[in-house]
Amino acid sequence: MPRNAEVIRQWTILREIERARTGVTIDDLASLCGVTTRTIRRDLQALEEAGFPLFDDRSQDDARTRWRINGQAFKGLAAGLTLAELCALYFSRTLLESLSGTPFREEVESAFDKLESALTPHMRQFLDQLPRVIAAKPGPARAGAAGTADAARQPPIVARALEATLHLRQATMTYYSKSSERTKTYLVHPYRLAYAQGGLYLLAYVPEYGEVRTFAIERIQELSLLDDRFTPIEELPDTAFPHSLGVHSGPPVRVAIEFQPAVADYVRARQWHGSQTVTDAPAGGVTVTLDVCIDRALTSWILSFGPFARVVSPAGLSHEIARQIEEARARYL
Repeated sequence: MPRNAEVIRQWTILREIERARTGVTIDDLASLCGVTTRTIRRDLQALEEAGFPLFDDRSQDDARTRWRINGQAFKGLAAGLTLAELCALYFSRTLLESLSGTPFREEVESAFDKLESALTPHMRQFLDQLPRVIAAKPGPARAGAAGTADAARQPPIVARALEATLHLRQATMTYYSKSSERTKTYLVHPYRLAYAQGGLYLLAYVPEYGEVRTFAIERIQELSLLDDRFTPIEELPDTAFPHSLGVHSGPPVRVAIEFQPAVADYVRARQWHGSQTVTDAPAGGVTVTLDVCIDRALTSWILSFGPFARVVSPAGLSHEIARQIEEARARYL
């Protein structure tokens, strides 16, 4: 039997025992896991040897022996987390670390160091096997470029941005714009920090433009807080960049894309955007409809399918994709 299956089964047993207020019998666990009671007994022994505070109990009202977990052993642990919650955080740390923006990585690692200290060495040894089952590939980290803030300046900039958003303080910001290839100073009302696609972004209202704009943290050269406060005049959605497949705050447009049968199953099996609808197309293909803004993330996603995707609408997007394909083709001639 694969080692992963054994570890996952033991984790299932641990969670089931903790969830059951009156305890769980070995027969119940065997039925749940689809194994023999002998296997369950071996699993319980392994969990006990790993240091998990399990014990068997037989009440006067029930002759059957039930397995429980000693909750007092972890009372007050990690701000009231249950043992199962604590363990789940520990073994899923690779997922959380892959989502942490570079400025916060040190704090995330420090938090997990404290989390580890609440577990015995044998518990950690047992749980260390679980990340082999759940792995994460971090997104590409942002590298420095001409006109961007150096790595040493980023943490203070992030700290000031957080201060501004929490206390509604206006700020002046010197920013290098990649699109215009120039540096400019803005008065901004910082609304929120958002992490996406390996980068950290500041969403701020710019009075000069009368709208909320998105600024990449690594391109902020200086951020100074003012004594003046601001009152937010625009409510941001709970989700960062809700209308984009990437990092963009434009208005949504109805987009329809037809995919060939060769990629239909792959496309159908994934949630590309919360607005998507998928319908069958002729000859086994699929048509995906999205309400998204037209930006580089959308065009790159469409182009990644090569000849297996065709934009049905809007016409402007269809022409832009065709133009980029033709331009790419010309570079190979």
